[in-house]
Formats: sequence, structure tokens, C-alpha cells
Amino acid sequence: MTAHDIALEGHGIRLSPAAASDAAEAWPLTDPELWSRMTSPWPDSVDAYAAHVERQLATPGLFAFTVRDAETGVVRGSTTFYEYVPAQGRVEIGTTWYGRAFQGGRTNPAAKLLLLGHAFETWGVNRVALRCDARNERSARAIERLGATREGRLRRHRIAPDGSVSDTLYFSILREEWGGVREGLEARLAASPSPGVAG
Repeated sequence: MTAHDIALEGHGIRLSPAAASDAAEAWPLTDPELWSRMTSPWPDSVDAYAAHVERQLATPGLFAFTVRDAETGVVRGSTTFYEYVPAQGRVEIGTTWYGRAFQGGRTNPAAKLLLLGHAFETWGVNRVALRCDARNERSARAIERLGATREGRLRRHRIAPDGSVSDTLYFSILREEWGGVREGLEARLAASPSPGVAG
């Protein structure tokens, strides 16, 4: 098992390498409904969440982060890079969740700005992909608001924890599109409430 050492901070949040010890703070923000569009079952206890993080740490090409308030250190959620293939210049961002108090505000665009900046400017990738359950309209809208392009639909691509089978929507941002996406995210953050406000 290996942990990464990538730490990103800006726009009122901090993305720190996820650790099993984060579970006591992170798990109370979750619930079965919030987790329902993930491909893994809801971790139904602090110990189960810690085990979830341990599995992430053991997955090659996956970089898990705990998202915190930069000033207070309070946990807001979690996100990851995964399927990072340096030789092919691509990575995906996903397995993202935020506590309900932090949805629909600054947290997601701030986190995506940090992650996309690292992917394109530090790693130098050509493509960042994002995906969601086709039934999750909230996530699809949030991804499109980032400036990602909807590429298509993979039919019967995922099995939800409840056993239902659904399609997956795929989105991407390319290296040449990053400048415009970055400007859009920065404008959203400049127009939103101050970092001290929930979200």
C-alpha cells in the first residue's frame, strides 16, 4: 500500500492525501442517498469508511484526497484522480462526494480548479475525463458547468450498490481547452460567496 504526497491548496480549500485516520471526520458527512450513485456500497460506519480509504490507497493509478476548509481544517468531502496513465497523457477525476452543507457552492469548482491545474500544468496531460451515472442529473449538470464536453453514453456500463444497472455519461476537458475552462472556474469563484461561507 502506498500513499501519494500531492497536496493542493487555494480558493479556500485544501486537498490533502487521504488517510484512514480521516474517517472519523469524513464519515458523518455521508449517508446512503448521498452515496447512491457511486459504484461501491456506502461505508456504513467509521471503520467501513477507513477500509474504503485503505482500498483507495492500494489501487494503482489512484490518488485520493480529503477535501478540507483551508482555514479551519474542517472536512468537506473527498475526491480522486484515478486511471492515471502518464504514457498516454490521460487521467480521470471522480469518486467525488461532498457533505450536503458544501454542495452547490464554492467547494466543487475550487477543488476541480486545483485538480485540473495539477493535471494539465504539473503532469502535462492531454486529457482529463470525468464520468457519472446517467441517472445522476445533478452530477451531469455540475460536470458540464465546469466546462467539460459531453462525449457520449456507455450503455449498461455500471452496477450500482443496489444491484441496478445503468449507463455512464462521459465528459472530457482537453489540454487546449484548459485555458478557457480555468478562466470560467476562476470567474465562478470570484462571483461566489467568500471562502468562509459554507459551500
